[in-house]
Amino acid sequence: MAPFVYSTLIISLGLGTAMTFASTHWYLAWMGIEINTLAIIPLMTQNHNPRAIEATTKYFFAQATASATLLFAAVSNAFLTGGWDILQINHPLTSTLTTLALAMKIGLAPLHSWMPEVMQGLSLLTGLILSTWQKLAPFCLIYQIQPDNPNVFITLGLLSVIVGGWGGFNQVQLRKILAYSSIAHLGWMILILPFSPPLTLLTLFTYLMMTFSLFSSFMLVRTTHINSLSISWAKIPTLTASVPLILLSLGGLPPLTGFLPKWLILQELTKQDLAPIATLAALSSLFSLYFYLRLSYTMTLTMPPNNPAGTLPWRLNPQHNTLPLALTTTTTIFLLPATPTILALFTF
Repeated sequence: MAPFVYSTLIISLGLGTAMTFASTHWYLAWMGIEINTLAIIPLMTQNHNPRAIEATTKYFFAQATASATLLFAAVSNAFLTGGWDILQINHPLTSTLTTLALAMKIGLAPLHSWMPEVMQGLSLLTGLILSTWQKLAPFCLIYQIQPDNPNVFITLGLLSVIVGGWGGFNQVQLRKILAYSSIAHLGWMILILPFSPPLTLLTLFTYLMMTFSLFSSFMLVRTTHINSLSISWAKIPTLTASVPLILLSLGGLPPLTGFLPKWLILQELTKQDLAPIATLAALSSLFSLYFYLRLSYTMTLTMPPNNPAGTLPWRLNPQHNTLPLALTTTTTIFLLPATPTILALFTF
């Protein structure tokens, strides 16, 4: 892809998200999401293989369906209330339709079936954009919708946590595992959104850090299959030590950063007299922890049958800029002691 075209697409991604962030009108917000969708489709097809074309087609149909539903909900809301303001969604029908359309946009269960299949056909870099940046614009709209009945959010969040953990059980493709991990983390965010929106922002922030560091690590070792993790020690030995900590942080184990949002979410759900929901969510997160431990075991405690021939890659000069990976990995692992400061920043 030509550098000018690539730069234009990246700028369009930023423009679409910024337009959705800044808009108070449903039509402008919808237009920003559509710019995002149309900008990432050429990035998905730049590899020119049948798997990428299939993934792009599935992504387009899923996003087109969600966009049509969202526009229909916005028009219906304008018909019922007489305004296009995003904050003026008071009717139960339009509120539910909008929530379901945005849930399909970001891949929440039970509207998640496109997400693992699309991720499997993409490169790791495009998958990183799909798992992080493409979630921001729809999530901004979900954040502004505060329905009177939180049961829709609770149902979507709990189903996503369960499906995200259960779906990654037997997967050997790293991109599918990362897709189910994304579904599970988004479920935690939606589950707590009706009760504590600042806590949702904190969970989103930690999810973006952990996902960026994990994708960057896999891009450095150039691996997309669980079996190839066993030779990562020959490529970059330091990643063999740091990636398991990133994975355990994604699983929510203390004393790592990923424990912070789950701990606070369970505490808030218990305060809202939703102890059964909190218990089910905590038990469902054990499914996700299983495949994180599986990846950690494969990377650190297994050895390939033969040593890779030739000069070991770690003896060569690195070809990548590892500063962003180092910063995000540090925050992914060591941020838990700064919990009071983080809560003061996100509680406004």
